[in-house]
Amino acid sequence: MTVTPEPPRDCPLCPRLVAYRQENARQNPDWWNGPAASFGDPNARLLIAGLAPGRTGANRTGRPFTGDHAGWLLYDTLKKAGFAQGHYDPNGDDDLTLTDCMITNAVRCAPPGNKPLPIEETTCRPFLIDRLKLLPNLKVIVTLGDVSRRNILKAFGRPASAMPAGHGAQGEAGGYVILNSYHCSRLNTNTGRLTPQMFEDIFARARTLIEA
Repeated sequence: MTVTPEPPRDCPLCPRLVAYRQENARQNPDWWNGPAASFGDPNARLLIAGLAPGRTGANRTGRPFTGDHAGWLLYDTLKKAGFAQGHYDPNGDDDLTLTDCMITNAVRCAPPGNKPLPIEETTCRPFLIDRLKLLPNLKVIVTLGDVSRRNILKAFGRPASAMPAGHGAQGEAGGYVILNSYHCSRLNTNTGRLTPQMFEDIFARARTLIEA
């Protein structure tokens, strides 16, 4: 059976997302406007799972969490925790690399309003399942937001109730530790729901678990 961790650039599986992708391409033909592939170290012990690309983020640049507000906090935090090195540029014109870490999304195409439909999450999940299969050294998964948490649990055949929701929640699935964080979105950081210290604490805990 073929393992397919990344969808093709012209993935046709979700009609609403395809239409949104095509409209973005019409308005901004120089953008990526396609599924954003996972980014990072194929031997990673840490996987970070977001929900979906942002319209002006990964949908524009083609790299997860690159181009919008969330990327600044995420990559700065990963550098502090020793999971990233190099210079981050919001256009992706940089030498940023991830060490012992990979970033992916539950849904690989940008959804309207940053909200994928449940059917789109289900349709895209095989790519997530195959991505997990191809990480031989994986130990810890950090989920950014409860929708990402639910999708990771479902990728392992577990219900959303298999671990608590909320920032700092910890559970287990597939033999891996799962840590949930609030998403590093502008909404969460501007309102103080997620502070830089709270975010750094998640990745410090991930580092401790990985090295244990």
